[in-house]
Amino acid sequence: MRILLAEDEVTIHITLRDALEDAGHEVLHAPDTASALALLDSARPDVVLTDIRMPGEGGMAVLRRAIELDPRRPVVLMTGYGTIDQAVEAMRIGAVNYVQKPFRNESIVQMVGTFSRVRDLEAENAELRAQLSAATPMPDFVGTSDAMRAVFERIRTVARNDATVLIEGESGTGKERVAQALHRSSPRAERPFVAISCAALPETLLEAELFGHERGAFTDARREKKGRFELADGGTIFLDDIDDMPLAMQVKLLRVLQERKFERLGGETTRSLDIRVVAATKVNLRELVRAGKFREDLFYRINVVPIVLPPLRERPGDVPLLVAHMLERHGGGRTFRVSPATMAALERYPWPGNVRELENAVQRAIALCEPAGESGRAELALGDLVPLDPRWRGATEVAEPVRPLREVLKEAERRHIERALEKTGGHRSQTADLLGISRKVLWEKMRDHGMLAQDEASE
Repeated sequence: MRILLAEDEVTIHITLRDALEDAGHEVLHAPDTASALALLDSARPDVVLTDIRMPGEGGMAVLRRAIELDPRRPVVLMTGYGTIDQAVEAMRIGAVNYVQKPFRNESIVQMVGTFSRVRDLEAENAELRAQLSAATPMPDFVGTSDAMRAVFERIRTVARNDATVLIEGESGTGKERVAQALHRSSPRAERPFVAISCAALPETLLEAELFGHERGAFTDARREKKGRFELADGGTIFLDDIDDMPLAMQVKLLRVLQERKFERLGGETTRSLDIRVVAATKVNLRELVRAGKFREDLFYRINVVPIVLPPLRERPGDVPLLVAHMLERHGGGRTFRVSPATMAALERYPWPGNVRELENAVQRAIALCEPAGESGRAELALGDLVPLDPRWRGATEVAEPVRPLREVLKEAERRHIERALEKTGGHRSQTADLLGISRKVLWEKMRDHGMLAQDEASE
């Protein structure tokens, strides 16, 4: 990274510059405020490390100008004369950290390394967003796989005419979204889109829901009611789970598809329809036909143009794009990181519930995710994403090797102390009270975790 080091003390400047350059960074030195402000405008550094007290207006002026030019640029203030009030003010303006001298150069190098990783993640995220945009040729769809591109092309082709469409796909693959896309892309887009699940209603109610009823047609029919076909007149009707439609109802549906005419339940008036029919099934209708559970003539009537949706396990390359889309949709403005190992596990998992199951996993992970740390991004843990399903075992064993418990606990303790210090503005007595430990124990833990300045840690 290109780093602006605004520091007038020669010793600190030389040693810190050497440490940063040894780590592979480019360092621009400014010995006073004026030269620091000039380099901010001309060199556009990625990170700013500035002393508070130096010739000119000082580091707070550098901080304000750096944030004004780029609010996302990390700015770290260094001082040997700091106060809590000054630190709080710096954080309020936009500094990401406030370091007291003397400090260990290694801690600054480590901090800059974190900034570098965040920048790389943001670049990766921007690339994913670009891919996501390119992979969304139709609203509400995400995917770059050949199978999904074939689906998008079929939708565009079929939408122009009124041919009946049968959408085949496992539960959770997005069959209703395909039906909606067909409607939106068709000349009927301004007319109604009406959906009904044939599995959601018992046979005694399904006929009235589909075709409507006249007043007095049955006991509770106190007034006439339009059915779904009539409500969709001029537009599109979507018959979901048509494989669950009873055989007796299949006969009546066949007549509607053949003649585009129907009668309300309890009525004698034949009504005509101008309608497009889209049906969906989660099972193979051909097998139901062979088993005598679905009428062969109805199958040929609805299977004019088939659209087959691939299960998610057959397009694992679309999983990162789907995850990015879902995090943006459900994240509430927060930013998240998914490690390569976790993403690899998500791509390996078979997803029996398909996109719906993946979305459920992402929403659960967002709800369970720890607050964002120093990087500004919350880490989505694999344990929050995966369901309690033995099929995850094969996906996760390779992706997430088991770490020693001592290492995990130590890492969690450090993160917890850092959050407590942030909450108290760095006030150690208040932090110790908040954590329920003595100030001495807090000091010892900060020393063990390398969170103290060099001279303080050696006491």
